[in-house]
Amino acid sequence: MIDFKKAHQAFETYLDSYNRKDDKIRLKIIHTYGVMTYSEEISRRMKLSSQDTDLAKIIALLHDIGRFEQLKRFDSFQPDTMDHAAYGVQILFEEGMIRQFIEDPSWDSVIRTAIALHSDYILRSIPHPQTQLHAKLIRDADKLDNCRVKLEEPIETLLGISPKELGHSQISPHIADAFFHNQCIESSQRVTPMDYWVSYIAYFYDINFQASRDIIHEKNYISRIIHRIPYENPETKTHMKQMEIHLKRYFGNLGTNFGTCSF
Repeated sequence: MIDFKKAHQAFETYLDSYNRKDDKIRLKIIHTYGVMTYSEEISRRMKLSSQDTDLAKIIALLHDIGRFEQLKRFDSFQPDTMDHAAYGVQILFEEGMIRQFIEDPSWDSVIRTAIALHSDYILRSIPHPQTQLHAKLIRDADKLDNCRVKLEEPIETLLGISPKELGHSQISPHIADAFFHNQCIESSQRVTPMDYWVSYIAYFYDINFQASRDIIHEKNYISRIIHRIPYENPETKTHMKQMEIHLKRYFGNLGTNFGTCSF
């Protein structure tokens, strides 16, 4: 049994070491609780057991615990500054912090694997079915709340430039090619600001469950994220229109009807 009151208190205590007024720290605190909400919602829609629902929530609470130290040291989300997933695994399981959040060690292997792999470019096959389930679930919940982040947080906080500057940027040809081949974007391949924005949309190719796709549809996340930016670069505007059509067609082939696109 997972005591969420205790886990929440331990998480809040951990956060006391960081500047909660910092925009990036604040963003990640809100994101953590948002991922917990989506983990519970996906679990409910999939009719998972109460045990698996609790497990999904604790994984969500801890999945980005390494981010806070990354931001404290480097003031950056970029993967070349720190592997936040690996650092999270280190402090939780190698340094023993996990016992502050959950006393029962029975689920350590599932939690550790899900956190370790939650931000990998591609999720490898995992032989253990329950571990595979939770490794996929946290990736979906993380992406769903990242949709909210991309819609609510200032572009300046996310990318360090204004929406207008972002809209003037071009998409690198290799990034567009990957997108139209239904591929997620490797972080090391991003060059321009628009490459980063496209990578946030391309992660829809890595959604694992129909329940998650249904939420994306219901909240109209694809169009809302794409249309958030004023694309003053004509070539970029054309590319984004094509990407919206392509991505909705891709989801349609998976059984999710997004209807028509308008730009």
